[in-house]
Amino acid sequence: MSVDVARLLDRAKALNATVATAESCTGGMIAAALTEIPGSSAVVDRGFVTYSNGAKMQMLGVRSDTLETFGAVSEETAREMAEGALAQAGVRFAVSVTGIAGPGGSEHKPEGRVCFGLAQTGADTITELVDFGPLGRDQVRLASRDHALQMLWRALSRI
Repeated sequence: MSVDVARLLDRAKALNATVATAESCTGGMIAAALTEIPGSSAVVDRGFVTYSNGAKMQMLGVRSDTLETFGAVSEETAREMAEGALAQAGVRFAVSVTGIAGPGGSEHKPEGRVCFGLAQTGADTITELVDFGPLGRDQVRLASRDHALQMLWRALSRI
């Protein structure tokens, strides 16, 4: 893991900032990485694992037309996931991830393509698309977890 999660949590605590996660292809790995550290309950509010489109819509308010137009693996969906988690949890930061961990994929959405969102109270939502490539399911999921933690670290470092 490239981010020092204990340091990330300490920074969030110092800022009195709370965090929620909205995860699809990582299945809760980001929340698990955060909550492995003792004292993380001062920062981590909740994690949403929304693997299906129905869960994304029901739990996070992702719009059906967003899913129909752009698909579950899109920056648009990642944006709505992060913003939905922010609104539902009432936290200062929410990070989201949705992607194709593999095996498989398609010409338009290949294995290893992952979209991320970072919503923050009082700031514009940031989205990123990363093509990790066909690293294999486990490695794509780990890389996605680490990238999401990096996004959260960068946001906390800017304050």
